[in-house]
Amino acid sequence: MAGSINKVIIVGNVGNQPEIRLTQASGEELATFSVATSERWKDKSTGEQKEKTEWHRVVVFSPGLVRVVKKYVHKGSKLYIEGKLKTRDYEDESGVKKYTTEIVLASYSSTLVLLDTKKDGMEFSDQSDKEGMEYAKAKGLEGDGVEETEKDGEGNENIASDEIPF
Repeated sequence: MAGSINKVIIVGNVGNQPEIRLTQASGEELATFSVATSERWKDKSTGEQKEKTEWHRVVVFSPGLVRVVKKYVHKGSKLYIEGKLKTRDYEDESGVKKYTTEIVLASYSSTLVLLDTKKDGMEFSDQSDKEGMEYAKAKGLEGDGVEETEKDGEGNENIASDEIPF
C-alpha cells in the first residue's frame, strides 16, 4: 500500500462545556470537549429498543477553530466534526502510564460544523474561519448560521450541496 488515511468523521452532541487552555510548549490556546454519538437498534430476541452511546474526546489546536469553539460551542451543541485520530500517552498523578485516543482538529483538513444554529448550520475550517467570520459580521449574520465553503489544497472550491442545481 502506497499510503494511508487517518480521517475521522462524527456527528454528535457536546457533553460538557468546552475547556480552553494554553499549550505547554508554545502557549497557544487549545480547546477540549467530549462528543457523544449514539446508535439505536431493536433487539431481535426481545423486541426491546436498545441504545449505546460512545464518548469521543475532541482536541482543537487550530487557532481559527479554537475561536469558533470559544464563541459558539457549548454543552448540548450538535456538531459535525472531521479530524484525525491520535493516541498519546501520559502519566497520571500516581505515575502510572495511561493512554488516551482523541479526535484532533489541527490541520487544514479539519472541519467543524455547528448543526443546531438558527439556520442551516455554520461550517468552519481553519482555512475559512477568518474570512467566514468577517463575512458574517459584515452581513449581520454572526450567530445566525452561515455556511462557508472551504478550498482544497489545490485552490478548488468545495461547493455546498444546496448550491448544486440537481
